[in-house]
Amino acid sequence: MRPTLYEFAGGAPAFLALATAHHARCLADPELNHPFSHPDQNPQHVQRLAAYWGEVFGGPPDYSTAMGDQSEVQQMHSGNGDMTDLGRRFVECFVVAADDAGLPADSEFRAALRAYMEWAVADVLVYSAPGVDVPRGLAMPHWSWDGRQD
Repeated sequence: MRPTLYEFAGGAPAFLALATAHHARCLADPELNHPFSHPDQNPQHVQRLAAYWGEVFGGPPDYSTAMGDQSEVQQMHSGNGDMTDLGRRFVECFVVAADDAGLPADSEFRAALRAYMEWAVADVLVYSAPGVDVPRGLAMPHWSWDGRQD
């Protein structure tokens, strides 16, 4: 039986390394820097992001049981207007951060990571219009080797 993407990546330490590397890449990007450098940003942002991605990719439900749900994630990112270019840059930072974090270079694994992040950015853009209402009870996404599982 094939391991989950979470297991294949190396579990919680791998997703913490990915979240740390991604955050650093976004801070270094001249366009993405602003949303990632707010002084009021949660000091646990990187740990929360690691838990979220870990859960999405087949790890334990640490994010949804202790930190929030998908509706809260969407609400946090909603109402910012068209962010298509930022989304493209965000995906590219994510892809390079996988290298920075030392995640497996397996092409199928990397394709699954990219496919998830492209989907996630598109999903965030659904709620990008100013004043948009994010529905409550959105399901946590789950991603496998074959794509979205719910």
